[in-house]
Amino acid sequence: MTKKEIVRIISEEVGLTQLQTKEIVQKTFDAVVDALVKEERIELRNFGVFEVKRRASRRARNPRTGAKVVVPEKFVVTFKPGKEMEKRVKQLERRAAAAARVSRTKAARGNLPPQPVPQPVGASTSYGSGEADS
Repeated sequence: MTKKEIVRIISEEVGLTQLQTKEIVQKTFDAVVDALVKEERIELRNFGVFEVKRRASRRARNPRTGAKVVVPEKFVVTFKPGKEMEKRVKQLERRAAAAARVSRTKAARGNLPPQPVPQPVGASTSYGSGEADS
């Protein structure tokens, strides 16, 4: 979903023009970024918490060359989802698990249409003499 799609949905729901809604959405995003730059914690009830955390410098290894390198300290934005978001995302897992159970049950009962058998890469589908073509 893009910012444009968010603006359209909100605009339709609240009855503002898309231009007005876009300005509100952008100001909201700007306020979030400004707070993070000031290393403030942003807590949005039922949504989650944004924070800036400092990652200390560390020694690492370049996977290509094997050489040891120093990774400098950096600041990263973290997000921890709120309880409501966690609960709703967990519903996705439950639905996926239920769908998988239904699919396995149908397959076990033979209720699914036959699936094509994948051919190995480079496998020949001709039924010739078995000799290489010239």
